[in-house]
Amino acid sequence: MTVPRILARYTIETAYPLEQAATTMAGEQSTGTFVRVPGETDELREAHAARVEELVELGEVATPSLPGSGLPKGGDGRRRVAAVTLSWPVANIGPSLPNLLATVAGNLSELKAFSGLKLTDLVLPPVFLDRYQGPQFGVAGTRRLAGVHDRPIIGTIIKPSVGLSPEATAEQVRVLVGAGVDFIKDDELQSDGPHCPFDARISAVMRVIRDHAERTGKLVMYAANLTGDIDEMLARHDHVVAEGGTCIMASMNSIGLPAMKMLRAHSQLPIHGHRNGWGMLGRSPAIGMSFIAYQKLWRLAGIDHTHVNGIDNKFCEPNDSVIASARECLTPMFDPPHPGCEIVPVFSSGQSARQAAPTFAALGSVDCMFAAGGGIMAHPAGPAAGVRALRQAWDAAVAGVPVDEAARAAPELEAALAAFGG
Repeated sequence: MTVPRILARYTIETAYPLEQAATTMAGEQSTGTFVRVPGETDELREAHAARVEELVELGEVATPSLPGSGLPKGGDGRRRVAAVTLSWPVANIGPSLPNLLATVAGNLSELKAFSGLKLTDLVLPPVFLDRYQGPQFGVAGTRRLAGVHDRPIIGTIIKPSVGLSPEATAEQVRVLVGAGVDFIKDDELQSDGPHCPFDARISAVMRVIRDHAERTGKLVMYAANLTGDIDEMLARHDHVVAEGGTCIMASMNSIGLPAMKMLRAHSQLPIHGHRNGWGMLGRSPAIGMSFIAYQKLWRLAGIDHTHVNGIDNKFCEPNDSVIASARECLTPMFDPPHPGCEIVPVFSSGQSARQAAPTFAALGSVDCMFAAGGGIMAHPAGPAAGVRALRQAWDAAVAGVPVDEAARAAPELEAALAAFGG
């Protein structure tokens, strides 16, 4: 019988011989320590030791990327970069996300042998689906609740992030739903402060959204930020449901995987997973983990959407990384007949009608959320024209019409291109 195994891929940088460095990683994160100990039998190692599945040298660096790394005795002083794949039997930890994280991203980054060590990917056996539910709504369910098909879901965010009262928040929502937007989210900084209590804010906002739905038939999706302690989040979820809401939002790094698993088990609504704090894990090429690996943990825990940044964004992430992240959200984690656990990638951060065509060209799909703040609210003709301009830009992109050509017959798009040309 084949024992299911967990695979983790890394990029490492070390002055030690690559084979020795990879073996050190495997031992540190399974049966070994710096010396052989009583009880570490050959049988135990055969059953439970991590294995080095692949080791590919990638080049050299002149100086260490991280401080505190060591040099081997008698070494040649060269620091090599390599791709390493390790594997573990699932029996070491069971299908447990917290313990998976401790195994594949535990003490490794602190080892003196490495001047760089980053987790780049995970491949998990479907036994994890015995414990974790994965996304409840994903792409299809989110589209159904938002009433948007065959095009991106056009979204925006409440700004200013904090400082608005519940009534002022609701008034901004009134403007946005009137403009024709599909999705609105709280900022991650706005949850349940005394100036804008969660229950009062959601009640005020949902009155506006329900009134708009009664008049137009369109129930705009509002992602209410319920981030907090577990009991608070469950109660806030119930309040959103009672008010007729169709989405909740949680800051993933703030609440952790076990809390997300519990929220998913309780939730009747899509979970918008906000990745704020992600830069601490992903920004450095020498440490942390890639978004490719990161989002798989949260997909299993149960999110339905997550941010992937955007083309030509205001942050530091390059475009190829953004698109790789978005594609990965739409890529099944498991082979049929197991659920694929696909989720909605959310493009955001300085997005406007200018980015629609390059985003579609790179992604090759309209299964995404395209969120713009200034790209909607700062349109010269107002928010409704901002939403129309985004729709026009995406329609042109899908039809293969150059955006400048499409703008000649679409005044809202023409104005957007002029306003957001930088």
